[in-house]
Amino acid sequence: MSKFNISFVSKFPVSVVLSAVLVIGSLSLFFSKGLNYGVDFRGGAEIQVAFEKETQLEELRSSLDANKFDSSSVQRIGSESQNEFLVKVASNEANLNQVTDQITKMLQKDFSDKGSEILKTDIVGPKAGEQLRISGFQAMAWALLMIMIYIALRFDYKYSPGAIVALLHDVIIIVGIFSLLGKEFSLQIVGALLAVIGYSVNDTVVVYDRVREHEEKYSSRTLKEQINGALNETLTRTILTSITTLIVAGVMYFMGGGIIQDFFFAICIGVIVGTYSSIFVAAPTVLFFDKITGKKGDAA
Repeated sequence: MSKFNISFVSKFPVSVVLSAVLVIGSLSLFFSKGLNYGVDFRGGAEIQVAFEKETQLEELRSSLDANKFDSSSVQRIGSESQNEFLVKVASNEANLNQVTDQITKMLQKDFSDKGSEILKTDIVGPKAGEQLRISGFQAMAWALLMIMIYIALRFDYKYSPGAIVALLHDVIIIVGIFSLLGKEFSLQIVGALLAVIGYSVNDTVVVYDRVREHEEKYSSRTLKEQINGALNETLTRTILTSITTLIVAGVMYFMGGGIIQDFFFAICIGVIVGTYSSIFVAAPTVLFFDKITGKKGDAA
């Protein structure tokens, strides 16, 4: 028996409205503002630079702006004492081969007293970047399809839409937040979204498994009562799992260095939103599909 007795079902109407507002807002941002695609999605160069003497992040950014590298970004690699940075510069096909030479000249001119050295250069053409972007979104689409089939086979067809709606809800909100904040959306973030999909569906499967147990154990109860009981029983597990995952992701975000910060930012948002959706999105969707298919509904 659960030590909680929270009426989750009574809060579903409010949660549905809240989720609708968040999803519509995120989609509006995506279609109006778009995403700040990284070099690996739009084409350009990633250049790893090291300095012998202490160099600040803002110095590099100012130098890039002064030399008219408008579509560029800089991230520190490792600790401040290492003085290593990753410079990302977007460029079209025609100017792609000139980017490294231009960065080299900029470093020689603006940082001649700091002993700069280019350690590594990766170049991605615009066409290759577009293909990577398409492949990334296709990977997410295939993941959602496989999850839908798995849920339908393991449980019941009425559960499958709930899992997919919850996952789409999570992904759309994360994308909306990245659009709102103007954070770089790269292949790394697609990987984070796939990780969030895996985490969120795991939470949802745990809830669904307990609902199925309640259907068998308490067959005289309505589906609403069964779902409410299942959510109360899994609440402690859901909260503890989310907190421990957030602690790890939070530590990596604050201490892992700039190059992985956006990845763990997406993970942190995904854990929070995924925990919410497994309770307040997946479960109401099951009730909705059960109602329209005319199964148990509110019948005793």
